Amino acid sequence: MTRLRTARLVLRSFGPADVEPYAEMCADAEVMRHIGAGGPVERDVAWRQVALFIGHWTLRGHGMWAVERQSDGRMIGRAGFMHPEGWPGCELGWLLARDAWGQGYAQEAARAALAWGRDVRGIVSPISLIRPENERSIRLAERLGAVADTEIDFLGGRARVWRHNA
Repeated sequence: MTRLRTARLVLRSFGPADVEPYAEMCADAEVMRHIGAGGPVERDVAWRQVALFIGHWTLRGHGMWAVERQSDGRMIGRAGFMHPEGWPGCELGWLLARDAWGQGYAQEAARAALAWGRDVRGIVSPISLIRPENERSIRLAERLGAVADTEIDFLGGRARVWRHNA
């Protein structure tokens, strides 16, 4: 699997050591407020998500990276692509631990993923599925150059489709 390096981050494959910090992040209600069903998830669900991220690379040739901060080696989130069966398109997504918010990490990781997707995998028009009330992710999608499209029913709620032109 591809490993990406930015000025401050390493985007790398998920592994067994990431389950615990990822589960802690997913247990934070504020972090998970706009993700999936809109609330914290148990450790076993986080474990299955990590397994999904790992398997997605094998099935699609792209997927989610664990986002690691270079300064201390801490896994602070995830960023990358998801396109399981039934998804409305190849999605560029991101999720960070709350103490990593507001520092530009999500934008840095998303820009690296977009460039890799375009240049290596030919992903030229990924989408981001963002809940209408998720103002932080909407602002990030706009900074990334995405354009708001239709609103859809998705995973038990409404989501706006944001289209990126990689």
